[in-house]
Amino acid sequence: MNTTQPAPWRFSPRGIAVRLFLTCWLIYSLHLATNTVREIYLALSIGDHLSFRVDDYARMHPDLFEKPGYGWHIGANPGGSMLGAIPYALFRPVIDRIVERTNLARRAQGLQPPEYNSPWPMAREFYRESWRRGYDIKFGLAAIVMQVFCMAPISALTAVAMFFLMRRLLLSDLAGLGFAVLYAFGTPAFFRTGYLNHNLMLGCFAFMGFLAMWNPAGGSRWRAERRWFLGGMTGGAALLFDYSGVVLLLTLFGYGLAKSYVERGRAAAVREGLWYIGGSVPPVLLLWFYQWASFGNAFLPGQNWMPPVEWIERGYQGFGPPQLELFVSLAFDYRYGLFTTCPLFLLSFGALWVNRGGRGVLPRLELWFLTLSVLGFWLFCSGINYTRLQFNTGIRYMAPTFPFVFVLAATVLARVPRAWMGGVSVVAIAQAWCLAMYRDVERGLGVLEPVVRVALGGFQLPVLTVLSRMGGQYGEYFAYGPSPLFLFTVAGGLIYCLWMTGQSKEATDK
Repeated sequence: MNTTQPAPWRFSPRGIAVRLFLTCWLIYSLHLATNTVREIYLALSIGDHLSFRVDDYARMHPDLFEKPGYGWHIGANPGGSMLGAIPYALFRPVIDRIVERTNLARRAQGLQPPEYNSPWPMAREFYRESWRRGYDIKFGLAAIVMQVFCMAPISALTAVAMFFLMRRLLLSDLAGLGFAVLYAFGTPAFFRTGYLNHNLMLGCFAFMGFLAMWNPAGGSRWRAERRWFLGGMTGGAALLFDYSGVVLLLTLFGYGLAKSYVERGRAAAVREGLWYIGGSVPPVLLLWFYQWASFGNAFLPGQNWMPPVEWIERGYQGFGPPQLELFVSLAFDYRYGLFTTCPLFLLSFGALWVNRGGRGVLPRLELWFLTLSVLGFWLFCSGINYTRLQFNTGIRYMAPTFPFVFVLAATVLARVPRAWMGGVSVVAIAQAWCLAMYRDVERGLGVLEPVVRVALGGFQLPVLTVLSRMGGQYGEYFAYGPSPLFLFTVAGGLIYCLWMTGQSKEATDK
């Protein structure tokens, strides 16, 4: 373990972490999208009725289905919805009052559903149906609350975790901050944080569990057993979020066994491995309880009960052995490929070279864990035929690998000259920011379409775009494509004050 302390910067590490978290939280929240994804329906049912049934929203989403005798449910694991339900339940009294008053006013005036000027027929029909049922305001406010108080903080905490890791690897607080900012705003994590997304949550939790087990700072406050227990909880949580999480559940377990054996011997590996298993049990039991309550069988996934849909006929409910076509598409498809969405990640291929023989900043065991976890996840997803459906949402299935791939890429980027590092960072942030502003990759040039749209049409924010499509029903100011520059200016001022005020580390030392 390298005991050399990182070179300090203007603020203490804790001060940097707090400022970084608030900065990420603010920017992520500003770029929120109001997409009503399937996880929101379950979160609403939990927050409204403490129920897993989504009968209130039957036939409103293609991933909602009915099992006779058990009602309507979503075709996904419940972890993301369970977390999203927490802030929604807290804000529910306010949301319910707004929704009730709005619907009463509409009925009193005899209004009909207005036109939603979206280029997508399904989006227009969804808005009309939501309006008829009186759910449009509820869906929008719930999506905002879940993003601002669930999704955005989780991604912001992951950026903070990245800072603490990179400052130890590069022995510099300033370098650690720079790479954390690059992860936060120069990777598709920026895009996927736009709304409640269980795929990215999965990766965030597993990454923080990995850091707890690794303990790169060499802290002694927590015993190994506690760290392994936390690692097991995050591995189990990964499975609770999605069945693809089984990859990280197993690779984290294997990493823990190897680390314990190398550092403390066979007996410690057995003992600490049992602590990991113990930590994974509660979220796995919660998943089984959800499946039992929802479908009458604790061990079969929700996908087992789904009605036939496209690609379901291949393998078991659409899942089978890895396919070369999908393996390549997950990497290089022009709409959702990992390396087309974020070319910065291509540097990860050089991680084994720059870190060979102990010459790099990553220890050998951690280097191989990161590499094998990403590769294992890549192979697993290449057996899921549904990955072909990402073309209409952008990169999603590989989202859990973002922090892991970034660490590999960062160790390579840290070795290049500063001018090249700066250029790569600027390009990565520009692409990721455009993707977070203009989220459509289905049409035109795929992942390059947002860059072209922003370059030719100007800055935008997803919420303002949605409001501009509603024909001025929420005010004529939104009817003609409102500019986000005022909001950007306010956010920039807040961030400036955040980083330019407060007692610096140098002042404290004096």
